[in-house]
Amino acid sequence: MSEPGVVREVSFRGGGFSPRPRRWVGVVVFVVLIALAEWGTRTGWISALTLPKPSDVLQTFRELYSSGLLFKHLFPSLTRLAVGAAMGVSVGICVGVLIGLFSYVRSGLVPVVAAIFPIPKIALLPLFVIWFGIGEGSKYALIAFGTFTPTVVATYGAVDNVDRTLIRMGQSFGLSWFSIVRKIVLPGAMPGILSGLRISLAIAIILLVAAEMLGAEYGIGAYILEAGSLYDLERLFVGVIILSVLGVVVSALIGIAERRLLDWRV
Repeated sequence: MSEPGVVREVSFRGGGFSPRPRRWVGVVVFVVLIALAEWGTRTGWISALTLPKPSDVLQTFRELYSSGLLFKHLFPSLTRLAVGAAMGVSVGICVGVLIGLFSYVRSGLVPVVAAIFPIPKIALLPLFVIWFGIGEGSKYALIAFGTFTPTVVATYGAVDNVDRTLIRMGQSFGLSWFSIVRKIVLPGAMPGILSGLRISLAIAIILLVAAEMLGAEYGIGAYILEAGSLYDLERLFVGVIILSVLGVVVSALIGIAERRLLDWRV
């Protein structure tokens, strides 16, 4: 028991399970993994046919950069990813919001989305080539279609999860339907929409590689396909690392958007 008249400081207990940034932990994990891979390949504990030396992969990346081929492959991939994902995500968000707000739209489109959602989008690439040709159109269409369905599902699920008490409160204060949607529904659904966007853009990167492996002269997917056909593990891993970095950058951009759009959350 504490002594009478003694005031004890009580630690704050209302953090709400809010995660604290520990960026150095991720850096340490990557450094340890790379060091283990380098040690394993140099000592022969890991076969060179299984995993190349990280130092050799770094040297190959330097050669790719100095030759100018890095940007020749990267720029077309970024363009395809940006255009295709922008089309699929924008249409997906609009359709998802309409499904979440209107009963007739929900009844008509939810079965359609449920029917096309499980279809492996890569399997539709030959069909898109027939429809749009082997050029850029089929690549844009594949990425757009692949990001459309998960965005729709995430969006109308996020709209459904908005607190109905807040909507009823807005109605009781006499807010118009448009004001309720703009000030309550969309801000309340934004966390779920952005979470779904992470998944949609990850799918977009996967479909980008698949699309570029068919009829593309330049692109990360074409670079990986060429390296794989030549059994060049160093180049193959360079392509995989570029895709991994691209995924990290996309995730970081979504994180910035979350901090800007969701700064109202405590």
